[in-house]
Amino acid sequence: MPPKTAPTLEPIDLPFDEAMDALLDAPKEKEVVPFPVQKDSKISPWLGKIHFGDCIGIMNQIPEESVDLVVTSPPYNIKNSSGNGLKNGSGGKWENAALIKGYNVHDDNMPHEKYVEWQRDCLRAMMRVLKNDGAIFYNHKWRVQNGLLQDRSDILEGFPVRQIIIWKRKGGINFNPGYFLPTYEVIYVITKPDFKLAKGANKMGDVWEIPQTRGIDHPAPFPVELAQRCCEASDGPIVLDPFMGSGSTAIAASMLGKQWIGIDISLDYCELAKSRIEEHSYKAKIQKHE
Repeated sequence: MPPKTAPTLEPIDLPFDEAMDALLDAPKEKEVVPFPVQKDSKISPWLGKIHFGDCIGIMNQIPEESVDLVVTSPPYNIKNSSGNGLKNGSGGKWENAALIKGYNVHDDNMPHEKYVEWQRDCLRAMMRVLKNDGAIFYNHKWRVQNGLLQDRSDILEGFPVRQIIIWKRKGGINFNPGYFLPTYEVIYVITKPDFKLAKGANKMGDVWEIPQTRGIDHPAPFPVELAQRCCEASDGPIVLDPFMGSGSTAIAASMLGKQWIGIDISLDYCELAKSRIEEHSYKAKIQKHE
């Protein structure tokens, strides 16, 4: 059986009363069937919630080997750059760059060594909660530093990286004559020993062309389609995103009938994610019952 695919969500154009009638009268067989999770499981209290706080501290409270899949995109530390990150060729900064002010409670400007140490600690915490047949889909970005490629190997050294997926995303302008315009990011597939792709998922290949997400009140929103592909790659029912941000991973997991756990250190982003998740859930229910 091929991986489950999610329904395409369209804008709702119904009066409120008609929308509620559609919800009440809709045939239940069209609903996405959730993956089963034991109600008495120690992981149950964590499911379907966005947990506010430091991701390492919260992950260390989650039961060991209880999560099937981690799909996440951490801050890239883009403002700590020896190159032209958020700067043009003359040294001036982009006035409209969303990340120019960093994140809501994180300036994205850590000393490089501390950033690497932090990310390695995050990955260790993810590996602890991951089941023996689980995987981490860890989105990051390569860049040029001091004239040389920085491929994030200092973060990933020693972790069981099985494969790299190329996320081909259009957009961007590059005034630096020293290198070509970057049009992709990478997703490291970090696996436990027994991880296997869902049946048919290998047909997706290792180059995914997905546009960036715009129009969301977050400096770097993760595309729902990208999170959805990661979730489809595994048959596991529980998905964790320790950098939940705008909530895309939770939306993708829900569209596929999976359970999810979200973490974010910004209360504003927690509220944004909650709002987006509720909106997508409502739209999906309305669309099914039209």
